Amino acid sequence: MRNFFDRSARGWDERTGAGSVGHLAALAAGLLQVTPTPERALDIGTGTGEAALLVAREFPQARVRGVDVSPEMVALAKNKVGLDPEGRVAFKVADAAELPWGEDSFDLVLQLNTPVYFSEIARVLRPGGTILVASSWGKETPFYTADRVLERGFAAKGIRPHSSGGAGGGTFWVGRGSA
Repeated sequence: MRNFFDRSARGWDERTGAGSVGHLAALAAGLLQVTPTPERALDIGTGTGEAALLVAREFPQARVRGVDVSPEMVALAKNKVGLDPEGRVAFKVADAAELPWGEDSFDLVLQLNTPVYFSEIARVLRPGGTILVASSWGKETPFYTADRVLERGFAAKGIRPHSSGGAGGGTFWVGRGSA
């Protein structure tokens, strides 16, 4: 998988529309359901960083981290940050199956168009935190996960559904951890 995304990184945004209104509409709609405002957010499978950057714009006081298994994708994401003297937005290479943070690290964990990592999300989510899973093109999205699968997978981790919906042809699901 790493090799595929490394080879695909150059020109990824142009080929996939990453960062476009259509690509981010469902995620943006899901972010409207996020309360309280997060202090720390994690974008798993960040790719070139578009979702993480949207989160940073929507929640200007939050520290946002993005991880991806592809060093080439992470390099492209880092180039988008520019000068960030406070270190508010940062990207690193990491495997979503073994995230490099301890328990209870993030108020918001999100995934856009990526497979869902139930155990790792639950492990790094702070008590009462929010999970957001979005698919840019709904059921047509590669790695799409149906709401019922999300509800069942996260229920086993003590996370309950909060809301779900759609925007711009995409879908989102929001869950909340126990406080």
